[in-house]
Amino acid sequence: MRGAKPKNNNSGDGDDGGGDGGGDGGGGVPHLLAALDQGTGAVLAQQRVEDKTSEIPALKQLLAPHDLTGAVITADALHTQTSTAESITSHGADYLLTVKNNQPSLKAKLKALPWKDVPAVSGVDCSHGRRVRRTIKAVATPAWVDFPGASQVLQVRHTRTTHTRGKNSKRSTKVVYLICSIPPEQAPPEQVAAWIQGHWAIENRVHWVRDVTYDEDRHQLRTGSGPQVMATLRNLAISLIRTMRVIHGVYVNMSASVAVMVCGKVCMGRR
Repeated sequence: MRGAKPKNNNSGDGDDGGGDGGGDGGGGVPHLLAALDQGTGAVLAQQRVEDKTSEIPALKQLLAPHDLTGAVITADALHTQTSTAESITSHGADYLLTVKNNQPSLKAKLKALPWKDVPAVSGVDCSHGRRVRRTIKAVATPAWVDFPGASQVLQVRHTRTTHTRGKNSKRSTKVVYLICSIPPEQAPPEQVAAWIQGHWAIENRVHWVRDVTYDEDRHQLRTGSGPQVMATLRNLAISLIRTMRVIHGVYVNMSASVAVMVCGKVCMGRR
């Protein structure tokens, strides 16, 4: 699940996502949450975050009307809440949630687990001019993890090495912890790693297209529900392009994929 916070002209993404759409009549910017299918890249739903509220209740409203049976919901750390986990599992779905500094006690306990004794699965990505090694470890959920349905906790270590011509290479390491409601025998580390990568794909698959290709941030529509309507139409255009294929001059819907993300900029993945 990825979420979107309003932009003030030029703002970057934080743990709770990036901005979405134009402004309202009062000069504010609509804060939108959306669902993205990881398999097709189609935006499935969109929910406006009410003023003076947060994405946390909006996520529940976004998911409520949909059949989530068999889906795996991924979300930014903002949504790592027991109430969110309860809402997801009560709708027949599973979750993969990231634990960051908004859950300091839980993060510290996960960090203190004996990860050095846990077998690891590792993979290397050499695309985009850098080398990234991702190492993932998983253990059964300790009893003190108070999340409904939690079945495994994971540690993911990203080691990024960049090479610049004529300069020494630079290396950086980032470690994140996650909670998943699917047991390790049904969701092995390789599968979880794919869901994690799919979660961050929202940046390139939707945010980049709307921000750069459609030049959304410079759109002049600023009144009423206009910005939200335009965001919906852009999402629709992106989705149609990705879920339709031309065969002998006839458009054929190819959206039979079962992989899902929620993006709002939020995200889902189906197992």
